[in-house]
Amino acid sequence: MKESYFVDENGFYGDFGGAYVPEILYKCVEDLRKAYLPVIESEEFKNEYHALLRDYVGRPSPLYFAKRMSEKYGCQLYLKREDLNHTGAHKINNTIGQILLARKMGKTRIIAETGAGQHGVATATVCALMNMECEIFMGKTDVERQHTNVERMRMLGAKVHPVTTGNMTLSDACSEAIRDWCCHPSDTFYIVGSTMGPHPYPDLVARMQSVISEEIKWQLQEKVGRNYPDYLVACVGGGSNAAGTVYHYLDDERVKIVLAEAGGHGVDTDYTAATIHRGTLGILHGSKMLVMQTPDGQIEEAFTISAGLDYPGVGPMHCNMAVKGRSKVFAVNDDEAIYAGYELTRMEGIIPAIESAHAVAALKKMSFKKDDVVVLTVSGRGDKDVETYLNNKDKALEYGKF
Repeated sequence: MKESYFVDENGFYGDFGGAYVPEILYKCVEDLRKAYLPVIESEEFKNEYHALLRDYVGRPSPLYFAKRMSEKYGCQLYLKREDLNHTGAHKINNTIGQILLARKMGKTRIIAETGAGQHGVATATVCALMNMECEIFMGKTDVERQHTNVERMRMLGAKVHPVTTGNMTLSDACSEAIRDWCCHPSDTFYIVGSTMGPHPYPDLVARMQSVISEEIKWQLQEKVGRNYPDYLVACVGGGSNAAGTVYHYLDDERVKIVLAEAGGHGVDTDYTAATIHRGTLGILHGSKMLVMQTPDGQIEEAFTISAGLDYPGVGPMHCNMAVKGRSKVFAVNDDEAIYAGYELTRMEGIIPAIESAHAVAALKKMSFKKDDVVVLTVSGRGDKDVETYLNNKDKALEYGKF
């Protein structure tokens, strides 16, 4: 029987996944597990969700043929423009769906974690839309380097909690959000931003983001006469934009899946977030996954120039695909990502989020035939990262000339 890379009935992707939660959260997670499929598969939900994606988010997002980049890399390169969504990233696809689910479950208070701030902004946005209380947990380091997004969240009415534990980045924000959830289990809905956390979150988030690959199928049919590419390329941290990009192609072996994780200063250094390269089996934030950890199981700090990829784990779907060879994962270092961001900006007039620039950098590590159709997801726009780009431009230019 052909292997499937989708979640099984117990919430596992191969050896990865599951729900490992404190007893106080068991009922919350179990209630969500029982509720999510009946709700999101109902016609009422689908109609409201797709109407909001169309009229509020601005979907479908374009599939753009990148002519100059195609010539440079010797392929037919199409960019899936999630950066053009309302709020500037793919994150809004998920928060729209989850807040509709929260409302259906009778929850009145929303919490979320955020790294680069895009999930925080998307959560604050839908809470303003639905008139719900919103609290965001964000590492103090990320609050400082993503100041504009913090002010956007506050402008939208969210309360932002700077987290000062650990290295004060995404993983610590997740831990703090879970602690808050433990204290307010009855009225609070935790909108998880990526394909991580206890089941059913990895599957729920992947389904909310699967609108990306759903659109890619019919957009490719229109543009190239077939509904599948030869390659799909996306960046991966927790894994939500990557999951959405590959969802409808998971079991289609005609399609090669290429992911780019954050190498930081290099996978052989102590300053990296390349979890698939460096991680070992462990449990983090309620899920069994590859985790960067010491031999005695202490979580190691992840390091990358990209706030959105700064996580010492990676979602169970991606762990399973990587260990079974379904996906090819490249580690992209900081200087490579900054260079790739400038390259896309100068060659196509698109400033990508530094997260997305990691995916662009993967193109340099691949070889193509001229008629290969390559779809790369630009998961977010780079407005939030302009200062980081400027501060690291000279270093990137040492890596290569445009």
